[in-house]
Amino acid sequence: MAARSRARRLLPLLTFVALGMVLGSLLQLAFFRRLDDHSRANDWITLVKPEVISWKPRIIVFHNFLSSEECDYLREIARPRLEISTVVDVATGKGVKSDVRTSSGMFVNSEERKFPVIKAIEKRISVFSQIPVENGELIQVLRYEPSQYYRPHHDYFSDTFNLKRGGQRVATMLMYLTDGVEGGETHFPQAGDGGECSCGGRMVRGLCVKPNKGDAVLFWSMVGLRCMAPNMRCYMRSFSKMWGKYGAIRCEGWEPRCLGEDTELC
Repeated sequence: MAARSRARRLLPLLTFVALGMVLGSLLQLAFFRRLDDHSRANDWITLVKPEVISWKPRIIVFHNFLSSEECDYLREIARPRLEISTVVDVATGKGVKSDVRTSSGMFVNSEERKFPVIKAIEKRISVFSQIPVENGELIQVLRYEPSQYYRPHHDYFSDTFNLKRGGQRVATMLMYLTDGVEGGETHFPQAGDGGECSCGGRMVRGLCVKPNKGDAVLFWSMVGLRCMAPNMRCYMRSFSKMWGKYGAIRCEGWEPRCLGEDTELC
């Protein structure tokens, strides 16, 4: 009898929890369905507006690359899994904490890569970069709080460990998931015509890309066609407050040939 009485008292609670879970799932499914419908549409082909801000090094800003819903989707799946960002120890291949990079981040996993929204975003990256989806690394979402940064660095690999693990990173697509922030620019110190731009509240030489929600910037870390040489002028840093999506594209079987040649392509 006592057990039956406890069961009666628990029933309303269990019903409430079950109902809440069902309603939550239905709302989530409805949200995902809207995203899927949007992602399957070809509207983005005409909505995306490319702007070449530098040819040497090659840097292109794509306005309206992501919808607001896609930005929010990436932020929401990332939020509970953010961890302090690390850099790769070239000797061991393990991630280690460093004052070079003070953001927090996470990687989309291989299962999430099958989700329609993620697949649509990766396809879009492939279309505008003209590089196959299968050559892409897993999407990484990064968050920079006030005063956080990523010190100046190149995005290509100069160590043998990373090259053996997945090939050379030839290009990177950064996608901005928020706007209305103070600072948060991506700075290319060695690009531009010698002019200045605003970065982190001060004027610096080079080119600066300010984060606008839904925009993306594609830059090439390697130059040449048959001769893939590091793009020494595509030096970058980012800091202050922003959410960013980082998608790097790799070229398998890369060899450091012709280093120092084809400089006119840089």
